[in-house]
Amino acid sequence: MNRFERVLSWQGFPISAAKTKLEQIKIALKSNAQDYTETSKWSIFNYHKSHNSHYRQLLNNQPISCWEDIPIMTKQDLQVSLEQRLSKDFSAKSVYVNKTSGSSGHPFIFAKDKAAHALTWAHIISLYQQHDIDMSQSYEARFYGIPKDFISNKKERLKDVFAHRFRFDIFDLSDDKLEDFLKEFKRKPFELINGYTSSIVMFAKFLQSKQISLKAVCPSLKACITTSEMLFDSDRKLLEDVLGVTIINEYGASELDVIAFENTEGEWQINNKTLLVEVVDDHHKVLPNGEEGHLVVTSLYNKAHPFIRYKIGDVGVISKKSTAEHQILKKLTGRTNQFAILPSGKRIPALSFYYVTKSVIEDSGDVKEIKVIQETEAEFKIEYVSENELTDRQKSKITKAIETYLEPNLKVSFKKFTTLERSKSGKLKQFISKLNQHA
Repeated sequence: MNRFERVLSWQGFPISAAKTKLEQIKIALKSNAQDYTETSKWSIFNYHKSHNSHYRQLLNNQPISCWEDIPIMTKQDLQVSLEQRLSKDFSAKSVYVNKTSGSSGHPFIFAKDKAAHALTWAHIISLYQQHDIDMSQSYEARFYGIPKDFISNKKERLKDVFAHRFRFDIFDLSDDKLEDFLKEFKRKPFELINGYTSSIVMFAKFLQSKQISLKAVCPSLKACITTSEMLFDSDRKLLEDVLGVTIINEYGASELDVIAFENTEGEWQINNKTLLVEVVDDHHKVLPNGEEGHLVVTSLYNKAHPFIRYKIGDVGVISKKSTAEHQILKKLTGRTNQFAILPSGKRIPALSFYYVTKSVIEDSGDVKEIKVIQETEAEFKIEYVSENELTDRQKSKITKAIETYLEPNLKVSFKKFTTLERSKSGKLKQFISKLNQHA
């Protein structure tokens, strides 16, 4: 067991048992993938039906004669107190608790039982290994956000030390900061870049403007994993040319697991080990492979918290070439992002607003939806759906968070709605810029 796995084990996550379980799952899929999926999905459904009172309320005594009879879950269904959503015999102290990024505009707190969380990590370790990446040994350049408050910041930094990674501050992607990034690559033997697509692309554009190949500067570099946002073909080519390493595209959700991960054949392979991924139409009917629809995901092993036929908010297509054992995500619509351009000239990834909205996510579930609109370089409007108006204290907290993560002297206004406007695809974007400038 390496250092990273030992830390997981010390924290109460049974990683050794999870790795053994994952190998058993792989054998079962190879033997009869269809049987494995059928058995697993009904097992987790029946478990939550028996052990989770909140889920029984969502079922509302509807007759279930086939899988498609099971109602689709959304994030709105889960915006009640976490204690109300946990299954019998689980408590907030006995499970892994976290918050979603809220990139779709529906932030909420979720939980995984410790065995399920360990299985997620066992799966991620396995995915990385196929690309010759050892999570405990490969030094990672991490292009992710980080909390600004002292305690949370130090906790994340400590995690980074144990996970053998160095985190870049993506809240400021000005040329001066990107120059500092480059200096770190010259000094440190990074093997892997991992992080938000838009931030890595911004860094690559900076390198391109200077005609620098990152592989030449950092010869130890092996691969780059892009996540959380769409990776367009033009951006992939830019990254391949400028970084000089293999680009691996990841699609996942923190409340679930990695949903699809690019394999060594260049396919976006769907995770059918710990998840069931379906594509449904507007009426929630399952579509055949090759047709575009809403992605619906079932977490097969999370007993603490139900994610059964959970509508994640993205639209996609499962390839016609897919089999029960080997499923391929052909197309994904969503996860695009923008940058906020500030009066100082700083360029801030839109996902930074995750750290702003976190400041008002309360376990009461009062704030249902949030959207941030940049009206001008210095003016931002916060639109939200809530049972009650935000208090002066809450507004002050958001304003202070914006000053902390962005910069001072920005004008922030608030407006409460019963519903928020959505895109033509039905997706609620958490950040919209009305500026004509584009990063």
